[in-house]
Amino acid sequence: MRRKIVFSSVACLLLISLMLAACAPKEEAQTIKIGVIGPMTYMEGEHHWWGAEIGRDTVNDAGGVTIGEEQYLIELVKADSNEMLSPTDAASAMERLITVDQVDFVVGGFRTEGVFPMQEVAMDHQMIFLGCGAATVGLCQVVADDYDRYKYFFRVTPMCSTFLVYNTLMEVGMAGGIMKAQTGIQRPLKVAICAEGAEWADGMVAAMKGLVPAKLGMEVVGVWRPSPTATELTAEMTAIEDSGADIILTIISGPLGIPYAKSWGELEVPAASVGINVEAQKEGFWEATGGFGNYETTLATYAEGVAQTHKTLAFLEAFKAKSGQMPTYTAGTNDAIIFLSEAIERAGTLDSDAVVVELEKTDFIGTGGPIAFTGLEDAPLGNPHDLVYGPGYATGIAIQWQGEAQKCIWPNLSPGDWAPSDDWLDIFFEGTVTWQAPPRVIEKLKAEAAEE
Repeated sequence: MRRKIVFSSVACLLLISLMLAACAPKEEAQTIKIGVIGPMTYMEGEHHWWGAEIGRDTVNDAGGVTIGEEQYLIELVKADSNEMLSPTDAASAMERLITVDQVDFVVGGFRTEGVFPMQEVAMDHQMIFLGCGAATVGLCQVVADDYDRYKYFFRVTPMCSTFLVYNTLMEVGMAGGIMKAQTGIQRPLKVAICAEGAEWADGMVAAMKGLVPAKLGMEVVGVWRPSPTATELTAEMTAIEDSGADIILTIISGPLGIPYAKSWGELEVPAASVGINVEAQKEGFWEATGGFGNYETTLATYAEGVAQTHKTLAFLEAFKAKSGQMPTYTAGTNDAIIFLSEAIERAGTLDSDAVVVELEKTDFIGTGGPIAFTGLEDAPLGNPHDLVYGPGYATGIAIQWQGEAQKCIWPNLSPGDWAPSDDWLDIFFEGTVTWQAPPRVIEKLKAEAAEE
């Protein structure tokens, strides 16, 4: 009888202890807070956010980030920078992320005029800021000028503006070679430069005015700088057609890209459009231009069905499942969050100085190509912490709208095409097709060639 009472008492105590354990508040998982900052009411900011969400899920689904014996999960904090309209708002948004939301790291940024002030705020707080949008080379040159202050900034995407110039020259040169071969035209092709009136484009315009004649043997017939928020470009397109341009070299990153392409197609300007038009990277470009964007050609990071690395296609599938869209280059926040997590693990701490040391060692296969950063001693443009560029590293691609489909059309160089080095001739991704000139351009040049 006594044994039964003791057994019952032990059983009751065990049951009570289990009930208390079940009712006790569970300890919340530790988190690493990453701010995602960008123009969230625009496509570029939306893709910042969606890319970051996929990166977060990739890390968390694999168990999170291990620091010593502790496990951390990634938590994202969204910040609308309003940088398209106000650099002051951009700086304030960064300040709130750091001081109010108390994030541990920041990714994003798009418009140069906004990223410079955001960079200053982040550096004031020794906050690691992984840039995923602004190309201006000066954002990384300041790292060389004052390493102790600016070492917390790294550019993840795109490659810097100087190298975007190189890619655009290769893209335009390839297109020009195809146009001359198909029409028999002998004179130098004429190029009109159409660049949005934004700071990041200033240096590129200046470079193109000299390099297009020097490297491609083409004639620059004029430069047009419409407002980044212009809604129609009839005057510019009329002037470009009057200039006799055969190619319009575009340098456009923002919403201007839609009215630009629509005006170009509606007015049937007899000049091919080749360069940078970020809006043409998105899947909704065809509908947004009413089909008038057919044959538009732009540098890009991703193309449907084209794998630059073994990670590309899975990322495209995940992004389309989340958003219903193809990712633009600002979705590089995905890669940023994943390799940042790896750097934190190697550092074994959230301390910014220690994580910077590990970020400088980054050797990561990203969704758009291998990712590594230039160092203090080997930065080719005096731009430490910038994306390493060229064959074997980040090369980028170019796409063209052919009918209702995006097609990868570059790298696809032939002997005789201009390139910074011969090894560019060996780069080709499966699924790449031949670039097409608009029929109206071919007709114009053939008619002229017949008269030569």
